[in-house]
Amino acid sequence: MTLNGWIQILIFCGIVILLVKPLGGYMTRVFTGERTLLSPLFGPLERGLYRIAGTGEKEEQHWTSYVFAMLLFNLAGVLVLYLLQRFQGVLPYNPASMGAVGPELAFNTATSFVTNTNWQNYGGESTMSYLVQMAGLTVQNFASAATGMAIAIALIRGFARASGKSIGNFWVDMTRATLYILLPLCLVLTLVFVALGVPQTLGNYVTATTIEGAQQVIALGPVASQLAIKMLGTNGGGFFNVNSAHPFENPDAISNLIQMVAIFAIGAGFTNVFGRMVGNQRQGWAIFATMGVLFVAGVIFTYWAEAAGNPLVHAMGIEGGNMEGKEVRFGIVLSSLFAVITTAASCGAVNAMHGSFTALGGLIPMINMELGEVIVGGVGAGFYGILMFVILTVFVAGLMVGRTPEYLGKKIEAKEVKMAVLAILILPVAMLGFTAIAVILPTGVASIGNAGPHGFSEILYAYTSAAANNGSAFGGLTGNTSWYNITLGIAMLMGRFLVIIPALAIAGSLVMKKTVPASAGTFPTHGPLFVGLLCGVILIVGGLTFFPALALGPIVEHLAMISGQTF
Repeated sequence: MTLNGWIQILIFCGIVILLVKPLGGYMTRVFTGERTLLSPLFGPLERGLYRIAGTGEKEEQHWTSYVFAMLLFNLAGVLVLYLLQRFQGVLPYNPASMGAVGPELAFNTATSFVTNTNWQNYGGESTMSYLVQMAGLTVQNFASAATGMAIAIALIRGFARASGKSIGNFWVDMTRATLYILLPLCLVLTLVFVALGVPQTLGNYVTATTIEGAQQVIALGPVASQLAIKMLGTNGGGFFNVNSAHPFENPDAISNLIQMVAIFAIGAGFTNVFGRMVGNQRQGWAIFATMGVLFVAGVIFTYWAEAAGNPLVHAMGIEGGNMEGKEVRFGIVLSSLFAVITTAASCGAVNAMHGSFTALGGLIPMINMELGEVIVGGVGAGFYGILMFVILTVFVAGLMVGRTPEYLGKKIEAKEVKMAVLAILILPVAMLGFTAIAVILPTGVASIGNAGPHGFSEILYAYTSAAANNGSAFGGLTGNTSWYNITLGIAMLMGRFLVIIPALAIAGSLVMKKTVPASAGTFPTHGPLFVGLLCGVILIVGGLTFFPALALGPIVEHLAMISGQTF
């Protein structure tokens, strides 16, 4: 570890902190329907879209109607994206004449992008046409991100409103998230990426002659526009197979920094939105502090593990940490930082191969996802995820002091706790359940690329990434098989919608409750004590649930490495 490395980490953290308040303030004005600088431009379009949808900005929905609208919209997204892939061969904007995507892979990809997972069992430049990349994948990058933002706002309204019946309007929330937040930011970011050298073209692939005289096809396409929403929407699906390690997708250290900041920007800003909408910004900063503590701890541990490297390699007289699987332009520190960022958020973009990290270095990205990716998390998804843990924490605190738990003046009762526990437990059911089945089936084991605990980690990481809607891969696992295409797709759907539905049920329950004034016995939820308790609950729940599986994978692999054995 070096001073220069720590400075780079601090610069990233500083930029994110500076963005929280201004971005949070702007998003609050958008979702509360206040006028913004973009209102004259997008206002007429917004109202026109409402007329087409048969709704209005003042029309609100009960939580069950909100759920129905969300599910209907996402079902339509799955069907459209599936059909685009299946008919790709006869559709335009296909300069490489790519054929139809197989049914199982098309199902996996459709569910992946609609759930904001963006797991890719294919190479983008060799499988998907320009039309599918733009009209299919990029559109779903926007739609899935806007869906997550809408759910988070609906849950925030549950805490902010009192004695009501509605939690907002899904169509309005999703439209505003897209028009006023995602589109403008992505437009600016796209132009920045183009200026840095990222391609943005509908032209044909380029054929070049190498020094040896061979012909090499260089893939191009509308990369910059997909890259922008890939990062801002915490989608992570790469235009190219090697994702953000590709020089066309991540040209230099400046683009790398911008991408890392973009992954965290909106998710971190949601903490400030929460504080503003509930009328106490200290509440938002407390949640942001919790995320920050867990994030910094993960960065320190991963950077240390990768900088220390493999003792077996050091015994050969080779020093310098673990450079295996790293992008040499970015080195150990930025590869480690990127890995923690992309798994703390539900992004999944990578500039290094996580399976080539040391055992302990690869442990942290896995834990980040297993905790529900509540350390900033996906846009919106991370915030409503951490609110599930907040409800559980105030319940535990209430038990400790012997009084009915409260949060922001709302009594947390049996229904809210049950729904929060259900949302939290669905992830280990999908992650560990599918992993347990895969490791005993020949078709599951046949896809692993390494023996021993590392092979087990490949399977565990895959289902963890899918159910957490992250999309990053450990590497080594051949995922494009019938078994993995179908089961990973099911895990993605479980991890997305079986968390959203309980979250909206909580919103519907809370919005009807009256706000109780704080008293001398009210447990404060904006100070260091609450931050520490929330961190403890998140770690204990995750640790108790996943430690046995982690002990069979990265932990035992690390112990084997110390004893002189590698896999």
